[in-house]
Amino acid sequence: MPAIRSLILVLGDQLTPTLTSLAGADPARDRVLMAELWDEAGYVRHHRKKIAFLFSAMRHFAAELRGLGWTVDYVTLDDPDNRGSFTGQLDAAIAQHRPERVVVTEAGEWRVRRMQESWAARFSLPVDILPDERFLCSPASFAAWGAGRKQLRMEYFYRDMRRRTGLLMEGDQPAGGRWNFDAENRKPARADLFMPRPRGVAPDAITREVLALVEARFGDHFGDLEPFWFAVTRADAEAAFAAFVETALPKFGDYQDAMLAGEPFLYHAVIAPYLNCGLLDPLLVCRQVEAAWRAGRVPLNAAEGFIRQIIGWREYVRGIYWLKMPGYERSNFLGHTRKLPGFYWTGETDMACVRAAVTQTREQAYAHHIQRLMITGNFALLAGIDPHELHEWYLAVYADAYEWVELPNTVGMSQFADGGLLASKPYAASGAYIDRMSDYCGGCAYEVKQRTGPRACPFNALYWDFIARHRERIGRNPRMAQMVRTYDKFADAERARIADSAASFLAGL
Repeated sequence: MPAIRSLILVLGDQLTPTLTSLAGADPARDRVLMAELWDEAGYVRHHRKKIAFLFSAMRHFAAELRGLGWTVDYVTLDDPDNRGSFTGQLDAAIAQHRPERVVVTEAGEWRVRRMQESWAARFSLPVDILPDERFLCSPASFAAWGAGRKQLRMEYFYRDMRRRTGLLMEGDQPAGGRWNFDAENRKPARADLFMPRPRGVAPDAITREVLALVEARFGDHFGDLEPFWFAVTRADAEAAFAAFVETALPKFGDYQDAMLAGEPFLYHAVIAPYLNCGLLDPLLVCRQVEAAWRAGRVPLNAAEGFIRQIIGWREYVRGIYWLKMPGYERSNFLGHTRKLPGFYWTGETDMACVRAAVTQTREQAYAHHIQRLMITGNFALLAGIDPHELHEWYLAVYADAYEWVELPNTVGMSQFADGGLLASKPYAASGAYIDRMSDYCGGCAYEVKQRTGPRACPFNALYWDFIARHRERIGRNPRMAQMVRTYDKFADAERARIADSAASFLAGL
């Protein structure tokens, strides 16, 4: 076979036809390589829905590229020539096609980026690693923004991103006179609210083939494989987002922090899987939300809350990731070492909130940000769970989880394991917060209003025990000092009851 000019390796989270590695290439002279790889499917035990989603989306993207005139070598998981890893697959393709060079867009995860940087020497071939321009802030730009700052707070980064993009701006001022409407976005949900479900897509022949493959090869992985409803094409992902803007976005702001039993989605978009694998463009979806607000179809608090998640948090955590890797994944400021409880995989616990979050995660490969932060994350923080174990759980169980976005959210935001680099305070809360923002407590075996005793909500004693254990570390934090002072006012007998209740519950884990 004659040599080709460039062999372009496209990763499973790079499903974008305007990808930098493709943008400067020539379909007549260059060749695309894509592969379903055991190493990538198994470096953590990914949810079966997540594997099926990505494999199906990859296969559909390969078809999309072929429709644009590209020659695509696509290696399925069960292909006899599957080498199991990026490096192995590239080795085989280079031997077959004898390209002049390899071209890739930079990987989103540290471990894969290190692989990419090793390939030139390994293969004795030029390897062009191009920037990923699907993000709005490059790692270098983020590092420049953070240089010299005492604190790298998301709020100030977000304001700069608003100015840079012009989103929700009136001249040089924020629309509505405020940068942030978060205070208006904390309404608890009511059971009589109309909750539109995300737009689902029935599996086509390609997806059904993938589902059969995942059932056969990953039967022992966590999670329900069916019903499978994720969009796996660009057109269907765009249709799902349009449906969200039309039916759910108007109330997304009000209820984005709410939790309701039996309602896993509420008014959430559930588009992070599509954004993070490249089926949706982050700036474009923000522009569409802004247009809906300017047209009077959605309130400002909803539009601002949504856009903050995309150009604020999403870009910010990626910046933190590349600023602090490697090593950030082992941060453990609070010294937590307890093993992850088995009920994170089974859902078998009397705590109704944790049971609901884990069961939903098993069924849907999805939970919204408050369920992750204030239920499964909050419990792990209070119970002293090893943050690295929790990180690997989050990375495994959610369809939208990639290390660049999940790790800072877990280590920094959820577990305060970086000592406050990312979050301004530990996101610790007792059962009262869960009771206020959900209806879980009404059907729980525990009593949310009791602080101690065998039937008291475990979050209560664990919360005050957390305060007691870490009073020296958190007592100087302005947002936690009051809680330390409150604990100090408890009678000695009450402190002893708190310690005993917490120890008894933790011993039962």
